[in-house]
Amino acid sequence: MQKMLVLKAVRPDKITAALQNYISEQIGPQYITPPTFRLMNCYKDSSNITPLIFVLSSGTDPVASFKKLCADCDMLNRYDTISLGQGQAKKAEAKLEVGRTKGWWILL
Repeated sequence: MQKMLVLKAVRPDKITAALQNYISEQIGPQYITPPTFRLMNCYKDSSNITPLIFVLSSGTDPVASFKKLCADCDMLNRYDTISLGQGQAKKAEAKLEVGRTKGWWILL
């Protein structure tokens, strides 16, 4: 712990790695390893009135996982996607309405 205090003073950019090493050595790596994301598990927690909403970090692309979930749930013919950007609000609202009335999945 004292080494980390010195490290924070001398090289603050290295403190995150030092903390991860410390936690891993003291109580185990399971406390610093994020759980594997499983879209199917999230889907099982949702309902027809509870949408799944994910906040994505830059560079992530959920489309492949979404299409796999569609295939697994026999929804390949009943989904649509739209990229949200400038001027896409009306199109997105229209797709959401179609999804709501016909039971489709919409990936925004």
